[in-house]
Amino acid sequence: MKKNGLRALVVLVLFQLMMLPQAAIGQTPDRAEIYTKIRKEGLDNSKIMRVMHYLTDVYGPRLTGSENHVNAAKWAAAEMKNWGFDKAELEAWEFGHPGWQNGYNTGVMLSPQVDTLTYEVLAWTPSTKGTVTGDVVSLVTPTFPSAENPLIKQGPTQAELTAYFDSLKSEVKGKMVLVGLPAFIDQSTEPRPKHLSMDQLQCRLDPTKKPGDCGPSGFNFPQGQRVTPRPNALTGREVDEQVDKFLLDNGALVRINESQLDRGAVRAFNNRTFDVTKVIPTVVMRNEDFGRIYRILQDKTPVKLEFNLQSRVIPSGVTSYNLIGEIAGSDKKDEVIMLGGHLDSWHSATGATDNAIGCATMMEAARILKAIGVKPRRTIRVACWSGEEQGLLGSQAYVKAHFGSAENPKPEFEKFGGYFNIDSGTGRVRAMSIFGPEEAAEVLREALAPFTDLGFAGVTATKSRNLGGTDSTSFNAAGLPGIGGSQDPIEYFGVTWHTNLDTYERIIEPDVKASAIIFAAAVYTLAMRDDLLPRFPKDQMPPLPAPRTR
Repeated sequence: MKKNGLRALVVLVLFQLMMLPQAAIGQTPDRAEIYTKIRKEGLDNSKIMRVMHYLTDVYGPRLTGSENHVNAAKWAAAEMKNWGFDKAELEAWEFGHPGWQNGYNTGVMLSPQVDTLTYEVLAWTPSTKGTVTGDVVSLVTPTFPSAENPLIKQGPTQAELTAYFDSLKSEVKGKMVLVGLPAFIDQSTEPRPKHLSMDQLQCRLDPTKKPGDCGPSGFNFPQGQRVTPRPNALTGREVDEQVDKFLLDNGALVRINESQLDRGAVRAFNNRTFDVTKVIPTVVMRNEDFGRIYRILQDKTPVKLEFNLQSRVIPSGVTSYNLIGEIAGSDKKDEVIMLGGHLDSWHSATGATDNAIGCATMMEAARILKAIGVKPRRTIRVACWSGEEQGLLGSQAYVKAHFGSAENPKPEFEKFGGYFNIDSGTGRVRAMSIFGPEEAAEVLREALAPFTDLGFAGVTATKSRNLGGTDSTSFNAAGLPGIGGSQDPIEYFGVTWHTNLDTYERIIEPDVKASAIIFAAAVYTLAMRDDLLPRFPKDQMPPLPAPRTR
């Protein structure tokens, strides 16, 4: 009797142990059910276009260090709190330069015809002293054909550049100076496709294929033929810096650069020194206006221009801010899953595709999970970075402060579960690349397989710790799992990237909704699984790349 009773007790205990996992599963909604809820919330109740309107129409542009950027970040923080996030705040980091904000600008050709000019002011350059008027002078620094290919021009020596400046010194005082030659824009080339086929995507995801095997990429920086360096020739940057000093020392009124872009597009960056006292007022003019003025001058006909360029230096901009929003985790709340994009933009437009849409998409992905009642095990953290356009500065500062690196880890390093990033315009996310072993890619590949109907093709793994391109590489460089989204190109690199055409109107609503749904599912997966993503063991961590040389 006692023996039979003990046997019955053992059977009962074993039965209860067998049932515990089933009970746990029964209490957790099936992943397919969660995915259905994510899709419905993302399609029916999306907040992306509302966020886009505020970040672009109301607060754009959002140059790092500007008041616009800070105000946009404050608005987005308040919005996340309204959605029920547990925390949303601005986290300071030191930019090191005063901010700069564009203001009232006019530019007109007065003769030989009266016409309004299309241009953008170069950031961190000074204002004119009210309205200034002057004749135009063309400045084209000397170049020399290389021996291997006469079409490739090389820079002057210091003596040659000094001699050229001496010949022009008496002509630039009180003048508008047209710097360089107009670019030739080939009108016979076909525009690149806006969408990637599934075959092309599968080719890119195939580790046995080379990039050239799968058709053109979204953007190719010109590589150029390697030629023998000209002895003692100055670099293009050295020449440009000396042009700035020459114009400042000799009293020129306005420097005019050329956009080198098609159909009225203008891309204006910044004075490299960030010091408005080291340059004169400078604009980047559209190819069509620059070329017209240059041709008129070549015909020996005088050209007179008028500019009024007004901007402000923002002393408080030496401190910038990353926007950090958070949904607290439960049993694994000290572990963190991050997602984000950069909030800062250039100043020529309102910064829609680069990269307000990245922030809006990732804010929306986290909002979806909050709205459908997901109780994440790990903390979900949304980041909208600043300083990306000046060199990934905000995300680098954050990673250094919170996580350290594989070589010098902080306590949070081992608690980090992955950072999802998007930063290539309005095209929907079609694939992802993760820094980590193949097993890490397989986790996301399996989790996102149900989204092939939205065009999602797969996930690859990378061992590269190269820093550059976008904020996910700040995590990769530290040895952490950065996860970059690959997107349909639409017209990003060829049209909107850093140009005056980057506005709200460029956003494709169905595509960005699809991206938010996919990222919400990916974040849900990493926030809920038992283990963090697989990582490279310490003894297998890929090395940091060698420092770049000139």
